[in-house]
Amino acid sequence: MYEYAFNHGIPDSSCMQYIAYNLQTADTDIDMCRDCSPPPPAAGESGIENCYPVAHRKYYVNEYYKIKGADQMKSDLARYGPIGCGIHATDEFDSYKGGIYSQHLNHILINHEISVVGYGKTYTG
Repeated sequence: MYEYAFNHGIPDSSCMQYIAYNLQTADTDIDMCRDCSPPPPAAGESGIENCYPVAHRKYYVNEYYKIKGADQMKSDLARYGPIGCGIHATDEFDSYKGGIYSQHLNHILINHEISVVGYGKTYTG
C-alpha cells in the first residue's frame, strides 16, 4: 500500500470507502473516485453503468521502507511516530480482548494492516 501511495497517490477516504477484499486493486479512475446517477442498482447488481469518475485530491507518501524486529520497530516509533505493520489476522486475533497479543504461527500470511503507536505498556482502555 505504501509503495502504491508513493508511486500513484491515494484518494481521501471520503471519496471511496475501503472494503476489505483480498488482492483487489483500484486500477482505473472510476475505481478511485466516482459519483453515480439514479436509479439505484437492483439487488445483486453493481450499478456501475450509471457511474462516472470524478476529480479527487490524491495523497502521497514521501518515503517507505521495510523494518523488521522489535528493536527496529521501537527505534522508528520513537523517531518518527506510528508505523504500519502487516499481520496475519487469525481467528484467535479476531477474538482478542486486550493486553499484549501473541500467537506463534508456522506459516505467516499477511492479510491485515494495523498501526503500531507505542510499546512497553499494556493499554487498558
